[in-house]
Amino acid sequence: MADPVWTDGILLKIANVITYLFFLGSNLYTVAAPNDIYYTGKETYITPAPWAFLIWSLIHLLLLGTVIYQFFPAGKRVIIDGISWRFPLLGLLNAIYVNLWASHHYIIAFVFSLFVSSAVTHIYYIVKKHHSPQSAADEVFVHLPFSLYHGWTTVLVILTAFEAFGVSAFDHKAGVWTKVFVFLALFFLEGTAAAYAFSTPEGDLPASVAIAWSLWAIFSHQRSSAFIHWSALAFAILSLFWVVKGAYGLWATSGGRVRLDDEERAPLVGSS
Repeated sequence: MADPVWTDGILLKIANVITYLFFLGSNLYTVAAPNDIYYTGKETYITPAPWAFLIWSLIHLLLLGTVIYQFFPAGKRVIIDGISWRFPLLGLLNAIYVNLWASHHYIIAFVFSLFVSSAVTHIYYIVKKHHSPQSAADEVFVHLPFSLYHGWTTVLVILTAFEAFGVSAFDHKAGVWTKVFVFLALFFLEGTAAAYAFSTPEGDLPASVAIAWSLWAIFSHQRSSAFIHWSALAFAILSLFWVVKGAYGLWATSGGRVRLDDEERAPLVGSS
């Protein structure tokens, strides 16, 4: 078999570069840094502090490494052969979601947040189940960005749901049902962070960090209701336990590599 060259799968590689520059680039230009968009949108009782959205900048930076890494043989194996066209699909769906959200079309944005979450989840499980990291580059340019992305989209679905169907914090006081739904949402986020921590022997630290970061941002911003404010603090503190668990898991498993059985190490694409 001939040695792989950087032009293998060139059409998809070009599509991934275009996706990064034009579709995922809309995140950077629209929501990557706190600006007026966070002060003119709908304020709900689960809206986080604007600095929570700085996580977009980190994801975007990591994905720059992903689109560069695809031109190397190891990167091609997982990004081109494994993830395939799901990355351009994710970029398209994400761009639609971000622009709908920025335009305050919250109900349609919520629908597309579910599409984005589904697309990220599909990529996430392909990477986790079929492409165990073989190097630091695999960790940083493949596993890290999509784990962080997966945890962050979980938060976005919750935030957008409240913007689509919840009351405005400027126009309504937090009633009993609002407090109940916010509490359940916070509990769901903290529970999801716990699920990430126990999803593999070493846990999923980036996804847990994304949720913990968001819970602390919600605690910081929500001050009009004491119940919501302190509930957010309680769940934010709990989420730190799962971050610590994930960090310990990485340290205890030889730099974060998962010890898998032979069957789990089988490649996603069979040899020809």
